[in-house]
Amino acid sequence: MRVTNGARIIAGTALLALGLAACGSESSTGGGSAAGGDQPVRMELGEPQKLFYPGDTTESEGAEVLAAIFAPLVDYDENKQVVNDVAESIKTTDNKVWTIKIKPGYTWHNGEPLIAQNYVDAWNYAADQDNAQGANGFFSRVEGWADLNPGEGKTVSAKGMKGLKAVDETTFKVALSKPFSQFKTMLGYTAFYPLPKAAFGPDGKITDAYAKQPIGQGYFKLDKPYNKGTDQTIDLTRYDKFPGEKPKFDKLQFKLYTSPETAFNDLVAGNLDVHDSLPPSAISRAKTELGERYIDAADAGVGYIGFPLQYNKIYSNVKVREAISMAIDRKTIAETVFSGTRAPADDFINPLLDGYRQGACAVCNYDPAKAKEQYAAAGGPKTLELGYNTDGPHKEWIEAVANNLRANLGVQVTVKPFEKFASILDDLDKKSYTGMFRMGWAIDYPSAENYLTPVFSTVAIKTGSNYAGWSNKQFDELLAKGDAAPTQEEGLKYYQQADDVLIKDLPYIPVYFYRTNAAFSQHIKGVKINLLNQVDWTKVEKVA
Repeated sequence: MRVTNGARIIAGTALLALGLAACGSESSTGGGSAAGGDQPVRMELGEPQKLFYPGDTTESEGAEVLAAIFAPLVDYDENKQVVNDVAESIKTTDNKVWTIKIKPGYTWHNGEPLIAQNYVDAWNYAADQDNAQGANGFFSRVEGWADLNPGEGKTVSAKGMKGLKAVDETTFKVALSKPFSQFKTMLGYTAFYPLPKAAFGPDGKITDAYAKQPIGQGYFKLDKPYNKGTDQTIDLTRYDKFPGEKPKFDKLQFKLYTSPETAFNDLVAGNLDVHDSLPPSAISRAKTELGERYIDAADAGVGYIGFPLQYNKIYSNVKVREAISMAIDRKTIAETVFSGTRAPADDFINPLLDGYRQGACAVCNYDPAKAKEQYAAAGGPKTLELGYNTDGPHKEWIEAVANNLRANLGVQVTVKPFEKFASILDDLDKKSYTGMFRMGWAIDYPSAENYLTPVFSTVAIKTGSNYAGWSNKQFDELLAKGDAAPTQEEGLKYYQQADDVLIKDLPYIPVYFYRTNAAFSQHIKGVKINLLNQVDWTKVEKVA
């Protein structure tokens, strides 16, 4: 998930007297114009964690790029309702067998027609454990997924999921192992993009050449291969054969930054056009100087502190985790560090979605006296480490949390910066980082279930984003009941009960609810950030 990069910390209390965030201390990491000479629309981005495999892109930076290259089966309107996009129809009579028909006229960037088999091939590839795709778990409800995931050390013998097949060139069927009323809602997520035949090599694997320069069927096509670790820009050109509403400009460029402050300075100087994760240090200035070019909007994300429970036992006592939670002054962090552009989190479900309950997390209330007493009684460790990524707006609030813990628990706290979000994710994947860690979640699709299954279910330990490695049988069973409910409304009560299990066990600590703090340059207009925290490129126009 994307987060803003750092704001000025006002030294209003001893806990927050951290000094001012350095602003503009780096030179710009952005590149020049995209190929072709026409000045592109330029957007700030952190380095994607991986190359561009749709089934292995589970973080926001890569997803932003892929959203410009691919068109999803469904989208979401301003009321968070599902609307068809590439899909002409998605039908079911029992929430178990779904028939999906795609609209005619879509072609891949190499000119080949988009066909139903492209979805079957892509989904089967992502679902196969041998391909080690990060979004594998999103297909776990499809009949036959278990055959592609027999477990570590076991051989996959199936050729694909038996519940997935193309009926004709424009129609495919998906049979789930159990009814799931929200299946259609999921289909706007990155993992459900199709793949062309050109993506696969003779061995049936997606080639590195494709992952560097994916062929999509969306608004833009990549101008050249992306060389991760060396390239500072990702350059794209509008695909004029796209059959739907097209962007009104020709070229798009993602400029990669390791400092949100540097990106903001570039935007003010006119060297960047879109910055959708303003650092806290820039928010007051953006409000004052940019006027209507500053965006402050509701956001469905949640910011956390996580614990590596699976491989560091010093956090295994829930009373220790509760004490850490009660020692955090969320209100001051939201109002002072973030200049009022965050809200204290009191649930694992964001208030924008049905299912949120105000005050659900009692141990999210600030109670330093009780925190200190409980921490001591539980034998909490004398030293703690807290990791975060510096290419997002986190330094100030992480330092504030560290100061809270030092003052309220009487412990030593080391703050460990990682230059890139990708780096901390890689270390968590490898289980090589054992400290507490900052984490955030932006929804993949508008459902309370999306705050639960991909982040905290047992299946998400190996095939999702469960970096805590937390597993709870009761939680998984409640998710299954919610999934099997005949309607989303009926399923919600089970998801809320699963949420209660999370609050009771606290594998992560909810700290704040996000708001979108973005800005755009004088060179463009019409910037809108959608529900998935991605720019709607069809609304953006260049200003002459």
